[in-house]
Parts: sequence; C-alpha cells; structure tokens
Amino acid sequence: MEFVYVVPREAVFPDCYPHGLVPFAPPGAAGVTAAGFEAALEREGFFVERERAERTPAWKQVIPYSLVTCGDRVMLVRRTRSGGDARLHDKLSIGIGGHINPEDLDGEPGRNPLDAGTRRELDEELGVRGAYEIRRLGLINDDSNPVGAVHVGVVQVIALEAPVEVRERNRLEGRLVTLDELERLHAGGADFETWSLRLVERIDELLPAGRTGEHLPKPLVVRS
Repeated sequence: MEFVYVVPREAVFPDCYPHGLVPFAPPGAAGVTAAGFEAALEREGFFVERERAERTPAWKQVIPYSLVTCGDRVMLVRRTRSGGDARLHDKLSIGIGGHINPEDLDGEPGRNPLDAGTRRELDEELGVRGAYEIRRLGLINDDSNPVGAVHVGVVQVIALEAPVEVRERNRLEGRLVTLDELERLHAGGADFETWSLRLVERIDELLPAGRTGEHLPKPLVVRS
C-alpha cells in the first residue's frame, strides 16, 4: 500500500480555487509565497493511503513538478506504457516528479518534504551529474477534472551544469529540446499531459534565460 503526502485544500487555497499556473508572490506581498506554502506543508501536511487520497478532493496530493534545464534547453519526456499511471501513458511532459512518500522524510522531524521528494524523484528518473540549483516558481492547479481536483503541483526549475539523460528507460523516453521546439510541438497539437500543457503555454515566464541568456533569480535551494 502506497502512502502519499497531502495537505488540506483550504491550507493552500483558502479564498478561491485557481486554475493553471499561480506564481508565488514576493515576500511580504499579497498571495501565496514560497515560504508560506512550505510552512503550510510542514504545519498541516500528513501521509495518507493513496487510494483514499484519490477520492478525497478536500485534500491535495503534493507533487514536486520540476522543469529540468541544461543551458538554454529543457528536458522533454514521454511516459511509456510501462509506467505506473495509465492516465499518463504516451503523453509528453516537461515536469519531472511524483508523490512525496514516507521514505522521503525517513523519520526525520522537520525535514522539508519538497526538498526530499524532489531529490528522490530526480535521482530515480534521470542520471544527473554535478551540482544543480532548484528555483520554486509557483503552484499549478486544475480542478476541472477528477485527477487535477486531488493534486497540486509545485512548479520548480532545476538548472543542471552537465548534460542529463533518462535513467528509467523502461518508463521514460527523453531528450533536451529548445523552447522553440516545445512551441512547435504545442502548435502542432502534441499530446502533453495537462500540467505540462499549461506550462508550455507560459514557458517564457518560467524560462526567460532560454530566450535571452540572462540569469534567472537567485535559487532557493542549491545541491551538489
């Protein structure tokens, strides 16, 4: 039986149910800040059986959803039919990540569940060499369907210093692509999973360095 990390819906969205990408507000501004969201997770989050979480919209399953970049390119993956969730089979994605499980916290009180889940998913799915940076940019929410109604994504950018390749080749196919290629796929009707589709539509906001060569803001987390 799988247990997943959830947070009460009202702890994340007390006033409304937003749709699509919700950028984190700057510190001190109105809206959801990165620090405020992480504090809510640590204060009110808990583990529950995944089967129960899938049918309880009052809880949001928290998914670290990371756009992995190397230079001006972003990792694009296709989830094969060998993957665990049939709802994602054959769909394209620019988000690496999954549920946070009890093993991520490993019995350590106060450990950041987002950091732990992000590291494990990245190490499982991709072969990463060298240091990388993590920037948390916002949340993605979609209550228009039963799957989206019970999940919330934490949109992150992970900037790698060395090329990356897919590790779980039985479950994923992947390559680094330019932002122009992403947009061509989108314009051509490629079958992106819902969250990735919403992010591709706003890719210039998420990855401005892919167009201009300018540096993104200072990272929230750095790990070697």
